[in-house]
Amino acid sequence: MSTKPIPDAYRAATPYLIVDGAARAIDFYRTAFGATELVRLADPTGKVMHAELRIGNAALMLADEFPDMGYRSPKSYGGSSVSLLLYVEDVDAVFARAVAGGAIENMAVTDQFDGDRRGTLTDPFGHVWLLATKLEELSPEEMQRRFSALMKESGQ
Repeated sequence: MSTKPIPDAYRAATPYLIVDGAARAIDFYRTAFGATELVRLADPTGKVMHAELRIGNAALMLADEFPDMGYRSPKSYGGSSVSLLLYVEDVDAVFARAVAGGAIENMAVTDQFDGDRRGTLTDPFGHVWLLATKLEELSPEEMQRRFSALMKESGQ
């Protein structure tokens, strides 16, 4: 069997999250987002050196913090400059499950100008997630029209 230079499961950019408490994070992502654990490599103390999850058809990798190697979680930095967008079948249910599991609501789930129903939360490990369900498909022109109207309405 030949080896593919780019595995089929990793054709797009794959987020690699560093967390303080990777084993707990895996449990949270499994419960809140329906993640499937594919790989977990832990040291003898249980610290996760590398894990691979799948949420829907998206790959997600994660590991515990290793500050001496330069791997720090958002909690170590006081926040994250990166957010993850996850489309789900029922955003209200998934959002509620995540909040019940310890996530903090940043923006309530509401219908958005771009055809999504979306909300934003911070998971218990400091990562920001935009959870969404697509309600309607829009042309780029219609999205721009709605965006311009929103900006005008907000005084921008």
